[in-house]
Amino acid sequence: SQMPEPPQPAPFRSCSIDESYKYIFLPICYSFTFIFSISLNSVVLYRSFRQTKRWNASLIYMVNLASTDFMYGLSLPFLVGSYIMRDRWIFGDFMCRLVRFLFYFNLYCSIFFLTCISVHRYLGICHPMKVITLESKKAVKCTCVLVWIVVFALTCPIFRFAQTGVIEEYQNCWDDAIDKEFPDYVPYGITLHLLGFFVPFSIIAYCYSHVVLTIFRTLRRISIFLGAQSPYASRRRKSIRTIITITLLFALCFFPFHVTRTIFLLLKVTKSVPCHTMTTVSMCYKITRPLASFNAWLNALLYFLTKDKGGAQCCKAVNTTTQHGDSWNIYSEARPAHGGFAAVVTVKGCDSSKLK
Repeated sequence: SQMPEPPQPAPFRSCSIDESYKYIFLPICYSFTFIFSISLNSVVLYRSFRQTKRWNASLIYMVNLASTDFMYGLSLPFLVGSYIMRDRWIFGDFMCRLVRFLFYFNLYCSIFFLTCISVHRYLGICHPMKVITLESKKAVKCTCVLVWIVVFALTCPIFRFAQTGVIEEYQNCWDDAIDKEFPDYVPYGITLHLLGFFVPFSIIAYCYSHVVLTIFRTLRRISIFLGAQSPYASRRRKSIRTIITITLLFALCFFPFHVTRTIFLLLKVTKSVPCHTMTTVSMCYKITRPLASFNAWLNALLYFLTKDKGGAQCCKAVNTTTQHGDSWNIYSEARPAHGGFAAVVTVKGCDSSKLK
C-alpha cells in the first residue's frame, strides 16, 4: 500500500490561491530595489570611507546600515530570476537557503541599526550626560558587532527551514518551510517578527517621540531669546520634520509586511479558514513584501536629502564635517547643553547658527 501524503495546512486543502500577479509585480519591485540599493549605498560607503580619520558614532552606525542594505540588494537578483521563471529555482538547495537567509538577515540588521541610531539620538538629545561614554568609538563598534551576532542568532534557523522542493515537476525554493514542517516554522516566524520588528519598532517610536518633545521645548525657549524666525529655530523645526519622516517611512516599509505575514502564518495553520479570507491575506502579504525591501534604498536616499552641507560655507578653513557632516541632518544637530540648552553653538570659532 502507498504511504499517505503528509497532511496539508487546513486552508490549502480546499483553497487554490491564484498568485499569477506576483510573477510581474515582484520582479519589477525587486529589480527597482536592487538598482537603487546597490547604487545609492555604494556612494554612501564610498563617501564614508573617504573620511577614515573623521568617523564618529553616527557615521559608524550609518556605514553598518549602508553595508547591510547593500548586501540585502545582492540577494535580490536570485529572487527576481525565480519569479520571472514562475517560481522555478535553478540555483540549487544551498543557494536557496543562503538567499532566503540573506534576505531576512540583512532585513533585520537594517531594522536593528535604525533602532541603534534612534537610541543614540535619544540619549544625545534627551540625556546628553549619559551619552558621553556611549559615544566612544569603541562602545559603538562593540554595539555594531553585537547587532550582527544577535541578528545572526535570530535568523540562522532560516537555514534549517528554507529548502527546495518539487512542485509540478520543477524545483521551488520555499520562503518559509515545506508543508509538513510548516507547523514547526510558525512559532519561530512569530518570534522572529516579535523580536526582530515589533520590539525595535516600539523602541524607535518611544525614542523619537521623546526627541520631538524635547526639541519642541527647546524651540519654545529659542523663540523667546532669538525669535521664531531665527536660523537656529529653523534648524530645530527641520529636525522635527526629519524625525517624523524617518519614523513614518520606517513604519510604512516594515509594519504592513510584518502584520500581514504574521496573520498569514497564523491562518495557514488554522482550521476552517474561508478561502476568500486566505486569498486576501496571502495577496496582501505578497504585495507588502516589496515595501520592506524599499527601506534598503530609502535609508541612503534620506542620507543625501538631509545631509548637512552648511559647514563648508560657514568656515572654509575648517571642514565641519568633522562632527556629523557625513550623516543624516538629525545626527548633526547640536545637542542641548548639559545645563539646559544652547541657543548658539560655536564649532571651532564658527557660529553654527549661521549654518543653513
